[in-house]
Amino acid sequence: MPAPRRGGGPDGAGVLLPDYYATVAADVSAFAARTDGVWVDLGSGSGGLGLALLDMLPAVLLVMMDPDADVLRRGLAEARVRGTWNRVVAIVAPAECIPMPDGSVDAVVSRGSLYFWQDRAQGLREVCRILRPGGQAMIGGGLGSTYPQWARQEFIRRRRESARSPEAAREFAKARSPETFHRLATEAGLPSFAVVGEGGMPADAPHTGIGIWLRFAKEVPHVG
Repeated sequence: MPAPRRGGGPDGAGVLLPDYYATVAADVSAFAARTDGVWVDLGSGSGGLGLALLDMLPAVLLVMMDPDADVLRRGLAEARVRGTWNRVVAIVAPAECIPMPDGSVDAVVSRGSLYFWQDRAQGLREVCRILRPGGQAMIGGGLGSTYPQWARQEFIRRRRESARSPEAAREFAKARSPETFHRLATEAGLPSFAVVGEGGMPADAPHTGIGIWLRFAKEVPHVG
């Protein structure tokens, strides 16, 4: 498993915080309610969440997808270290133009990537397109519902201290608001969805750091 990560201040100083990918992976797995199939970690970076899912779900095949080829190479190298290299492939692509067929995957996950998509509604449409009927997606950000409260509060405190400016902090909070998530899902034309969490909360709030997630499933066509 990944090592605990040092805090998010500019110099990386501070106590080591627990790794959060496993706690997020547990939430994703519980929502998807399946332990196999083809999963996409969209905007995967070096694969923190996707590789945690592979550790947890030995029957899953993973596609790491990111526009940055260098971070994907690091993810593939980490998969080899973990012994899961034979269950993962990497595709260089943005969320807005996913080079996969319609209805080809069982689940799509994305943590911390949505905020950087150039066209967020289009990215959500692409997610819906590649899902098989009944397939599920969990898109957003957070540290996981079982991440220790003290670590969540410290993570948020450090992130806000490292913000470039008060204006940047406010814009980031707006991007993570329930209102923004509802608007994006509506613009994407998702027929049904749920927004879970409240996004940017004060560092001392009891539920800060749990984050905000857009959850939806691809409709199964009605027969008869």
